[in-house]
Amino acid sequence: MEPQVNLSLWVFYGIIALLFISITSIAYLIMRLNKSMKRKLQLESKYQEMEDKFNQIHLDNLDSRLNPHLFKNILNSVQSHAYQTYFALDKLSNVLDYILYDSRKKFVTPKQEVEFALNLIEINKIKLSPLFELKVKLKVNENEPLYHQHLLAPFISTDLIENAFKHADLQSQGAFISIIFEFYDNTFKLTVANKISEKTPIKKEKGGFGTEALEQRLKIIYHDHYKFDHFTEANVYIAHLKIDLLEYKAKMLAAGR
Repeated sequence: MEPQVNLSLWVFYGIIALLFISITSIAYLIMRLNKSMKRKLQLESKYQEMEDKFNQIHLDNLDSRLNPHLFKNILNSVQSHAYQTYFALDKLSNVLDYILYDSRKKFVTPKQEVEFALNLIEINKIKLSPLFELKVKLKVNENEPLYHQHLLAPFISTDLIENAFKHADLQSQGAFISIIFEFYDNTFKLTVANKISEKTPIKKEKGGFGTEALEQRLKIIYHDHYKFDHFTEANVYIAHLKIDLLEYKAKMLAAGR
């Protein structure tokens, strides 16, 4: 019986050795995989860091081109209508506060942006005839917490409003500008429509720097948490912007930003 016992022991030791080799190999593979995953995560993190820096530089460049352009338009409006200067300067003071102080931050509250936009509209109104149809509506639920949180990029409404006044048909019958601000279900919405002047090529609405810059800013900041549509229909230009701030905030919190 002794040879059989020795044979069994050898088999047992062989199995143990194979298990040890297998476990060691698996542990080595796991270690290599962990190192590979760690390296991959480091590279992804570095790539994300570089992408964020590039986007910030690009965004800063867009903002630097946006603000002087906006300020120049405002001053031209005030200067060309001196008889309404006192009223315009009052609104201009509010606009300047926003440009010089609030907009320096990465984000403003939807409430701040809407108030700024309303002041901007009042300044632009001095260009219009008293008979011109300008409709401005607010459909805002101020009780929603996100309406008072810093989640909205400053000047996000500027291009659409400025384009409406710049390219609207201000003379012919049936001319109009319609601006609607909405905030409910933690979503910011802005809809701007205007009848286009026959003196302004329609295609310029889609090719101007303002709209292009706005789309670039939206993509960089809000990624897939926004929707921006703009089109021409029966000589009326319509632009609609929607930003889901709750989804955006959740993503920022998940990213630790």
